[in-house]
Amino acid sequence: YRAAVDEGASAERAAAVALAEARTLHREDARASAAMARHGLALLAELLPGGGYQVLTHCNTGALVSGGEGTALAVVGAAHRAGELRRLWVDETRPLLQGARLTAYEAARAGIAYTLLTDNAAGSLFAAGEVDAVLIGADRIAADGSVANKVGSYPLAVLARYHHVPFIVVAPSTTVDMATADGAAIEVEQRPGHEVTEVATPNAPAAGAEAGGGVPVAPLGTQAYNPAFDVTPPDLVTAIVTENGVVSPVTREGLAELCARPGPLPGPNGAVRP
Repeated sequence: YRAAVDEGASAERAAAVALAEARTLHREDARASAAMARHGLALLAELLPGGGYQVLTHCNTGALVSGGEGTALAVVGAAHRAGELRRLWVDETRPLLQGARLTAYEAARAGIAYTLLTDNAAGSLFAAGEVDAVLIGADRIAADGSVANKVGSYPLAVLARYHHVPFIVVAPSTTVDMATADGAAIEVEQRPGHEVTEVATPNAPAAGAEAGGGVPVAPLGTQAYNPAFDVTPPDLVTAIVTENGVVSPVTREGLAELCARPGPLPGPNGAVRP
C-alpha cells in the first residue's frame, strides 16, 4: 500500500494493490499447504508401511493458521482421506489449550477420529505403543534445524526418541530462518503468569488480558514459569517437511539446499539425504 502511494497511486488504487497482494499470498500459502500434505503423506508411507497411523499432534496447525489446510494437520487430513489414519491424538496444549479449543474443533469438522488428552498423559500413550508418529508445526526453524514450537513440543521429541517413534516437523520454507544460527539464538517469549495461575471462564477476558479475569487455581502471589515456546534440537527431529520436499536427516546443509529450491528435491518421496 505504501509503495503504491509513494508511486503516486490514489488511496483507492493503493488499497486494491494491497488486496491483490494479500490474495496472492493466500493462494501461495494454500499451494504450499497442499504440497506439504503430499510430501508428509509420502513420508509417513515410507517410514510406516502398512498404514493405520496413530498420530500425536500438539498445538494447532490446521486451516485456522493457514491459507490452505495447514501444515502438520494438513498431513493428518491427507492421511484421513486416504483411509490411512486410525486415530489422531490431540494434546490439549496448556495453558492456552489450542489443541482442545482449535485442533479438536477442526478434527471434528473434518470427521477425523480423534481423542483429546492432557499434555502430561502423552508419556503413557507412548509406553502403551499407541503412537506411531508425532506431527507438529514450527514457529521458527534455525539454520541448524533446531525447531521452536509451542511449549511442550520438546518433551514429545524426547519421548519419541526413547520409544523409537518418528518426530516430524511440518512447516513452510518461510519458517526457516537462515540468519538464526541455532536454537540458542532463538529468544523465547515469556508469557504472563496468570495464564498458568488462573483458568479462563467463558465470561472472562480473552487470553493475554489483565490478571484477575479468570478463576484462580493457585495461591495469591504464586510465581509462574510460562514460556510460549521450547526448542527441539535437530538430532531429535526425524524429518522436516516443507512445500519443497523433505529433509532427513536434518542437517544445516540439507536444510539450506531444501530452502534454496523452488520445488521438491530429488530423492525418495522428495527426501534430501546428504
